[in-house]
Amino acid sequence: MSFHTAPNRYVSQIHLSVMNLQRSEIFYQDLLGFRVLKKEQGTITFSANGTDPLITLEQPAGIQPHRSRQAGLYHFALLLPSRRDLATLLYRILKEDYPLQGGSDHAVSEAVYLADPDGNGIELYRDRPAAEWKWENGRVYMTTDAIDEHILDERDERGWSGMPKNTIMGHIHLQVADLNAAERFYCQGLGFQLVAQYGDQADFLSTGGYHHHIGLNVWMSKGRPADSALTAGMKDFTLEYPDSATRAKAIARVKEMGFPVSEEKGGVRITDPSRIDIILHVNE
Repeated sequence: MSFHTAPNRYVSQIHLSVMNLQRSEIFYQDLLGFRVLKKEQGTITFSANGTDPLITLEQPAGIQPHRSRQAGLYHFALLLPSRRDLATLLYRILKEDYPLQGGSDHAVSEAVYLADPDGNGIELYRDRPAAEWKWENGRVYMTTDAIDEHILDERDERGWSGMPKNTIMGHIHLQVADLNAAERFYCQGLGFQLVAQYGDQADFLSTGGYHHHIGLNVWMSKGRPADSALTAGMKDFTLEYPDSATRAKAIARVKEMGFPVSEEKGGVRITDPSRIDIILHVNE
């Protein structure tokens, strides 16, 4: 998993606002098998390995239901260590009769999709070996084909025993209001590279030759930036930088582009062109 370590920039965790904390706790802990790392009044932080935070849930007062047709989260993607792990979790979800939204073979990976009780999109996936990915002129080949129907044959017959400890946040996919503005911000500002492009509808960005750390699309959100209403959905996500100097250069570029930047405990908060909040963190 060297694509998610220094010197790369990558997503490490996400912060979600939810309507019902108890309902969401059951989903993330009991169905998906995350471990509770920290539990306080109104918030729960989950971990796969018992040490590193991956998902924080918060139930703010006065929260309103999720709105799907504006900028924000499309899905966050949990990268499982192996195909067997993906198959075992998929079998568990099917056995529990929790609704799936689909399953795909993307050439670089295999994935299944679902949503949490608030409608936040989740991708569960495993990567194929990077040596099998196809690249041409700096662009990676990704497709959307049906997932192999025999994947369940690879499940662990011992059954599901919780989210594998080596599970990480593989990437994040965002709905944005303006694709060109978002591409400039994340590439010129934050230092990502464009590695795949689908017309004027979607971009995929990465560092270090990964197939993508960030996806951007305008399928449902074109011209609709995130509004100020307190709704269920993503509050922010965290990007890891390899060192303070690399982060400082990104912050300087973002400031020069005219976007808000503020210091806070645990990192630096910035806001992208679609009004999506991001925490820039250095894992030192």
